[in-house]
Amino acid sequence: MKTKAQKLNVTEFPFINKDENDNLIYFQDSYDYWWKSEYDENNNEIYFENSYDYWWKKEYDENNNEIYHETSDGIIKDNRLKTKNK
Repeated sequence: MKTKAQKLNVTEFPFINKDENDNLIYFQDSYDYWWKSEYDENNNEIYFENSYDYWWKKEYDENNNEIYHETSDGIIKDNRLKTKNK
């Protein structure tokens, strides 16, 4: 599978993309190492993935506090409010 820089025939590195809020959403170096990130509407980083098959995802509450974190190596931190079934 080609990297984003390879698909675009990029020859100058590092290759960097930012979103409209100036968040770094893609990075690639000349050795084909890359990573990408996604952000929510409050500019909280909610997803990260790299070329080593490592990823993590996060969730935040309305006050931008991290309430959930999960990684590709099986670590889960869940501080979301639990609702009781009636």
